[in-house]
Amino acid sequence: MISLSKLQAWLPKSVEALSNYSKKDFSADLIAGLTVGLVALPLAMAFGISSGVTPQAGIYTAVIAGFLISALGGSRTQIGGPTGAFVVVIAAIIAKHGLSGLMMVTMMAGAILLFLGLTGLGSAVKFIPRPVIIGFTNGIAVLIASTQIKDFLGINATGSVPSEFLHRMHYLWDNISSAQPITIILASSSLLVILLTPRLTKRVPGSIIALLVATSCIPLFNIPVETIGSRFGGIPTGLPQFQMPQFRLDLVIPLIPSAITVALLAAIESLLSAVVADSMSGDRHNSNVELVAQGIANLTVPLFGGIPVTGAIARTATNIRSGARTPMSGIIHALTLLLIILFAAPLARFIPLGTLAAVLFVVAYNMGEWREIPMIIRQEPKDIAVWFLTFALTVLADLTIAVEVGMTLAALLYIYQVSKTTVVAPLTIEAIEKARAHRVQDHTIPHYVSIYHIQGPFLFGVAEKLNNATMEGLNEIVILRLRYMTAIDATGLYAIEQFHQRVHDSGKTLLLCGARSQPKRLIYTSSLPKMIGARNILPNITSALSRAAVVHERFGGVGEEAATGLIEAPV
Repeated sequence: MISLSKLQAWLPKSVEALSNYSKKDFSADLIAGLTVGLVALPLAMAFGISSGVTPQAGIYTAVIAGFLISALGGSRTQIGGPTGAFVVVIAAIIAKHGLSGLMMVTMMAGAILLFLGLTGLGSAVKFIPRPVIIGFTNGIAVLIASTQIKDFLGINATGSVPSEFLHRMHYLWDNISSAQPITIILASSSLLVILLTPRLTKRVPGSIIALLVATSCIPLFNIPVETIGSRFGGIPTGLPQFQMPQFRLDLVIPLIPSAITVALLAAIESLLSAVVADSMSGDRHNSNVELVAQGIANLTVPLFGGIPVTGAIARTATNIRSGARTPMSGIIHALTLLLIILFAAPLARFIPLGTLAAVLFVVAYNMGEWREIPMIIRQEPKDIAVWFLTFALTVLADLTIAVEVGMTLAALLYIYQVSKTTVVAPLTIEAIEKARAHRVQDHTIPHYVSIYHIQGPFLFGVAEKLNNATMEGLNEIVILRLRYMTAIDATGLYAIEQFHQRVHDSGKTLLLCGARSQPKRLIYTSSLPKMIGARNILPNITSALSRAAVVHERFGGVGEEAATGLIEAPV
């Protein structure tokens, strides 16, 4: 039977918040929800357009995901929706596999996120090194900005913009002569308004003012620039329509890398956003519940033509600064966007694409984590190399490849750091005399005993330290002391088996002693007790030295029976 405490651990924050909800809470959440809803409007459209789908797809995504993540998530103030992190990978998937491929990737990523949340494995994203994360965000920011240059300059050129960064830059340079001055002036003015507004007031976001002013000017002055209406025909009024995505079995295997990329990006950004929310609000999020909500949202949005979603750091921060207290603010934000679709969608056809490009320029700069680069440059060369390689692969190659290489680098860095902290060393009589230390835990080391000790985790990547141990200078009985070995895996067990074989082949006896709970449990489930004998696996150094004395007295440290531990001599 599931205990009440375990059940409560899986309850969404919305249930906890509504248990003692007040009118003051609703008033604060209403203001915050309306504010962040207005902020999310241009962002949702811009992310939809830059991802290669329609602007209404971005809004539908923000409505559905915003509602589900706030209602089911593990953070009180997290705002979910489409973000810049997915723009590049979405565009690449659509270019290669079409919209049906994108819907499959989104749902597959949702299933992965659901699995990570339910199993608690989502916390593993916390172990991704900072240089890898910064490399991702720097690269994504550069790519987002590069995709907006065409609309910002009003470049009028035939053919689609290439998806590869270098080819895109070459395309833009070749067609720079077709840039429209009126578009540049409008987009630059919008960018200036977005940047200067926070210096005048923090109550109204600059993107909203720029969007309202630019959209009003288009019909009033009949400004000839490209708008949502001229490119997409406007935004349809009404609720998003349910549509079952086309599921193709032949695409499942090819889309797995992209699905993993989307799931990892969603997990990383949502948990980072939740941490930021905690630091600003004083709350504490539930990572597993949050990932479950992210998974449900990504499984649901494709049914309404949506794109991948995650926690949005900028919108979450805006939500908190606007006074949000509970997840109800996120639900109100989603309802605000829904009302705009229902009653104000026709006005969206006048929104200039240059203004949306200016909005995304600011988004790209803010998400780029540029202030982190000087800190990374001051680190060790390996950290600099990891950051630069991840950044370069994200920009020049492919985001999926960058994620795969970044995760591999994360694992290799972890192994490298562990290998530096793990010590495998002999404590021979010569070493003891040289160090002028004659006792181990107040025990005199007999002349016929040599001691090896393992300190730290004994895992793959460090097991070769024992394999490289020399047999020269060791006495007839070798004690492998495991008291300070914090953990072991299958590779470590195999290394001890190989070490025992070398000790045995050299005519000596191996004893193990002092294993902690996790290593002890794995040792007794391995073949080691049979190989070296249960009597030769001791709980501490005292019993190991006693056993060594018995073996030395009865067998002189040699002989097949003593070496294999088949003789059950008393300790």
